[in-house]
Amino acid sequence: MTNPLIICCAITGSLPTKANNPAVPISVAEQVESMHEAFEAGATICHAHVRNADETPSSDPDKFAALKEGLEKHCPGLIIQFSTGGRSGAGQARGAMLSLRPDMASLSVGSNNFPTRVYENPPDLVDWLASEMVTHDIKPEVEAFDLSHILQAVKMHGDGRIKDTPYIQFVMGVKNAMPADKHVFDYYVETVKRLLPGAPWCAAGIGAQQAVLNEWSIAAGGHARTGMEDNVRLDRDTLAPSNAALVQRTVEIAQKHSRPIATPAQARALLGLRAA
Repeated sequence: MTNPLIICCAITGSLPTKANNPAVPISVAEQVESMHEAFEAGATICHAHVRNADETPSSDPDKFAALKEGLEKHCPGLIIQFSTGGRSGAGQARGAMLSLRPDMASLSVGSNNFPTRVYENPPDLVDWLASEMVTHDIKPEVEAFDLSHILQAVKMHGDGRIKDTPYIQFVMGVKNAMPADKHVFDYYVETVKRLLPGAPWCAAGIGAQQAVLNEWSIAAGGHARTGMEDNVRLDRDTLAPSNAALVQRTVEIAQKHSRPIATPAQARALLGLRAA
């Protein structure tokens, strides 16, 4: 295959702490430095969360603004994707930073179980987040934790709540949600190709499933997500020394499948984003 591979690096998330791995970046400065290394290793999307000084998750727009400024300065052309996930805030606070106009933002279009809670995405909040993304010219990355989420994204695209061609990410391996099942993965890919012809897609695996989903996705012609939000280890016995190390592992899988790594400009073109 010759289609360029877009690598997304989810550098921080809401849950991993320095007790899990000392290399997890928490402060804005740490995140910028970590993402700069990952960017140089081949990542072209930064999936961004922000944290408080005590490592708890935050939805503070000022923190997002500082992170965006640092990433734009040190990673020219990087695609910045803000998380609107539910661990860092409730209700419309989850999208309070969208007025900063990142290139992309995550959009979960339905609810599902997480390890110890329900990940709630009620229809009115989903519609509000989607409308904010339309208003501020932000491309959503639809995070599909279930087949129904892909079908809902198709519906939202059809009625204009999602503009342009959707970008779908399959999330597999979350406890109590969809496991990393190859038959399900193949059906996800088939469903996107059938209902959204030509739409780009990506896959994310949690924990030990990260490398597994990277392999499946790259081999099938999709794009890949890695990073310490989803997994803090290189293997059972080895902590990842950096986000860049996880990106490099993804690059090595791409090389095995003859997939070139997308440049920032190529990634923007593939996703239909505005120029940097």
